[in-house]
Amino acid sequence: MREEIGGVHIEYERLGAGKPVLILHGWGASMEAVRPIADCVASLGREAVLFDFPGFGKSGEPKEPWGVPEYAALTREFIRRAGIEGCDVVCHSFGGRVTILLASAEPELFGRLVLVDAAGIRPRRGLGYYVRVYSYKLGKRLAKVGFVDRAFRLSEKQRAAGSADYRALSSEVMRKTFVKVVNLDLTDRLSRIRNETLLVWGDRDDYTPLSMARLMEAKIRNSGLAVLEGAGHFSYADRYGQFCAVMRAFFKD
Repeated sequence: MREEIGGVHIEYERLGAGKPVLILHGWGASMEAVRPIADCVASLGREAVLFDFPGFGKSGEPKEPWGVPEYAALTREFIRRAGIEGCDVVCHSFGGRVTILLASAEPELFGRLVLVDAAGIRPRRGLGYYVRVYSYKLGKRLAKVGFVDRAFRLSEKQRAAGSADYRALSSEVMRKTFVKVVNLDLTDRLSRIRNETLLVWGDRDDYTPLSMARLMEAKIRNSGLAVLEGAGHFSYADRYGQFCAVMRAFFKD
């Protein structure tokens, strides 16, 4: 199914029946990546509502670079049009950024929250990180000088630099969007969340480490943490049976 929001077409699905649960996917993914969560939710007698964020899956791309606030505004409008205000939400990775921003400002928009290996906290950076960033920016400037670029093959090195998520984006709009998204630290928003919140994390998550989950648990007042041992960043897929058992317990009336 499709919906036009703010000039961008949004692909979405609704599975099952019952009280709605909004499911938000991570960066670089789509509805298909979180379909196991939707299947789990539907098996609990709930309706799973999921959509592709703009720039991913079958949804259209933003006309200009977006940040988390723009994705949050679109999600708010989607909830309104779908008629699911007050829904519970299960969000993975980047979907956590959107959920944190919305719930911290409009707690009435959601019921209960499940943050699965959620992003939103800027990691601490060592000296090596800043050396790499400075070197990258310097190389980018020097690459514009023809003879320097040819001598040191800087353009080629620039294309190979950056994170895998950044390099995977073929659109300049989405690359600039990625930079805006990852540079927003939502740590100060956590203490404003009033919704009952469950954090589900893989203890081997090396993208959003378990230390981030523990910080979220400390700052979100009404929260608890469930750690899935041996699971990575996609903990819901790595330990699907355990994940569904946790969902069943949390959403049980």
